[in-house]
Amino acid sequence: MFYLSAVTILWAFSFSLIGVYLAGQVDAWFSVWMRIALAGLIFLPFLKFKAIPRTLIAKLMAIGGVQLGLMYCFYYQSFLLLSVPEVLLFTVFTPIYVTLIYDLLKGRFSPWYLITAAIAVSGAAIIKFAGVNSHFISGFLVVQGANICFALGQVGYKHVMEQSPVELSQRTVFGYFYIGAFIVASVAFALLGNPAKLPTTHLQWGILTYLGFIASGLGYFLWNKGACMVNSGALAIMNNALVPAGLLVNIVIWNRDVDMGRLLLGGGVIMLSLWVNESWVKKKALA
Repeated sequence: MFYLSAVTILWAFSFSLIGVYLAGQVDAWFSVWMRIALAGLIFLPFLKFKAIPRTLIAKLMAIGGVQLGLMYCFYYQSFLLLSVPEVLLFTVFTPIYVTLIYDLLKGRFSPWYLITAAIAVSGAAIIKFAGVNSHFISGFLVVQGANICFALGQVGYKHVMEQSPVELSQRTVFGYFYIGAFIVASVAFALLGNPAKLPTTHLQWGILTYLGFIASGLGYFLWNKGACMVNSGALAIMNNALVPAGLLVNIVIWNRDVDMGRLLLGGGVIMLSLWVNESWVKKKALA
């Protein structure tokens, strides 16, 4: 849980940085490409080539292409259609996707984990639901595309590493994850990008550098490593912890108009779902 909690705090700033300083100002496809390229540079020096099964390499590249490459393509477009709080709110469905995909891979259905995910979703839904703009439907669908990709990737990574026939230090193979994501991002930027809308200020370049090296580079490695250490219920819940954390950062730093009462109540429900999972659901699932 330590890794997931640490990355939650780290990623809480990303939503507002993208929504306030990059969305509509810097080409979204370039932002995706640069962020992934910088993240990949961190792990290239550790990349191991010998004794790594080619099937594992292919799986890791595919997971990276989906979880990071495709997810970012959806994610950055959503900020062109929705406000930061709306993007955060519409991520509440990710835990449901995480639980359902994990059970599908395991060939089972665990209703106990789905209960904890549902409690977490209700907590996030409490936080904010206000009037939405004319881009509601398209924005909602774009965010769901990002949610599904993120869920597929983290659950897929957890499953692949659990089934891996060899003992590996994750940092020696995580570079393949970014290579897969980089291929997707490069194709997207080549086909849809606008080179005329590159960053124009030091602040924009600085934010992209931070998002690339720190939020994406260290963040995704620690998140996926943490995902391998918890059950699917806890993983689903920590996905929704991003909602109150991101909203809190948005309120404190950028003074967005968010109902504090709803934020505190919803955050409390999410924490309750984590307690239920750790103290009760685990025992039921293993019985």
